[in-house]
Amino acid sequence: MSVEEEFRRFKQIREELKLTQATFAEELGIGATTADIERGRTRIPGSAVKELLKKYHINPLWLFGESGQKYLRAEEVAMSPKVITVDNEGKENIVLVNAKAAAGYPLNIGDTQWFESLPAFSIPLPEYRNASFRGFQVDGDSMLPALHSGEWIVGRAVDDWDNLAGNRMYVVVTADSILVKKIQKDNATTYINLISLNPEYTPIRIDRSEIRELWQVNSKLSFDLDADFQNVSLQSLHQEMKELKEEVRKMAK
Repeated sequence: MSVEEEFRRFKQIREELKLTQATFAEELGIGATTADIERGRTRIPGSAVKELLKKYHINPLWLFGESGQKYLRAEEVAMSPKVITVDNEGKENIVLVNAKAAAGYPLNIGDTQWFESLPAFSIPLPEYRNASFRGFQVDGDSMLPALHSGEWIVGRAVDDWDNLAGNRMYVVVTADSILVKKIQKDNATTYINLISLNPEYTPIRIDRSEIRELWQVNSKLSFDLDADFQNVSLQSLHQEMKELKEEVRKMAK
């Protein structure tokens, strides 16, 4: 491969990541800009090649034209539950993790005794068979209006990364936190964006290797139905009044 192709591939990586030359240089720790490299005036430093592999999984051999494999992806991260508990009949429980327990969840993710100390229950419905489920208490308002702080959600364990749905919510367990977000995959890298429904929260970008467990939210436990129904009723009344006023306005013309 020609030297020019090497520089072209380097520029291609930056453009796929949607980074400016200055930002890309900062990410790679190679000065103020990558302009001289992309113009062919400077060879790609070894430190930059190392960072490309570390941060973006770019195969150095591909970069220099000695391989057709662009990415060197680490082994798929095991996202399935590290611990499950069962009842007296040997049936798998749905363990409940409240907001307080969530703080210690990542640290105790493989501790069977810790999980057995948490409350658990089962739901005898077909939707809760043939899979592992876990209950989590919502903490915060990042997923408003769908989820309110203090509500409970039940998630189904995910063990196949390729089956993630962009329109679903997930409980994402990392080494130091539990987050409820929508997931936006980046097919060019192993990075993902964790998206909140509340527009006041900006997306969080992480490498999927940081995920220790993943649960697809499939149901919500609500204990404030009266307030919900009242809210729906008031919204319906407001809409009907608005439509009535519009009809009166048209008739008056």
